[in-house]
Amino acid sequence: MQSSAEAVSQKSSLADHAYEILRHRLIMLDIAPGDPINEAALSTELDVGRTPIREALKRLESDHLVVSYPRRGTFASNVDLKDLSTISEMREVLEPIAARKAANNLTPERRREFEATITDLRALSAADEPRALMERDLEVHRLIYHSVDNPHLMETLVRLDDLATRIWCLVIPRIPDLIGHIREHIDLLEAILEGKEAAVEAHAAEHVREFDRTLRSALR
Repeated sequence: MQSSAEAVSQKSSLADHAYEILRHRLIMLDIAPGDPINEAALSTELDVGRTPIREALKRLESDHLVVSYPRRGTFASNVDLKDLSTISEMREVLEPIAARKAANNLTPERRREFEATITDLRALSAADEPRALMERDLEVHRLIYHSVDNPHLMETLVRLDDLATRIWCLVIPRIPDLIGHIREHIDLLEAILEGKEAAVEAHAAEHVREFDRTLRSALR
């Protein structure tokens, strides 16, 4: 017989599973801005109960990825291009802190992950699908964020990066050099491996500024 603690743990695990899947679909715009979220359909598709789906949606609402209206339901939040300034403002401050902490927190295992990521970035091709390039961009940022050893900083950065990625995905067809932007991470990752704090911070801040400039140019 399953204990109450085991039941709670299982429900939490199912909610986490649903959250991760839905979150990724929302930030990659697989669920388009403004689309309704059908709890029953998701419950069937993901083979989980309605309760884990609802718990996942509550978390996604706090992430500003979905919005709920009484008697109307839950919808994917709209992508507000006016948010770019405030998102970039916060990222330009926090990304250098995260990169510096990642440089100071390197373990042998993390070093191997950073080295493998640099190799993967060098192997990127202009023939790669934009979707695959965006997935790689997300992986690079997550690698850095998971190396800060500060759950509060990591949570904030992931949330900001999710919102930035939604804007990014919206304008991908207008980006002339997507692969070039993603390869910019190589200098940052190499500086992290070398433990060069000043260079790490400079690369991280400039990457955010370049991201902002690229998006503004694409939105003109």
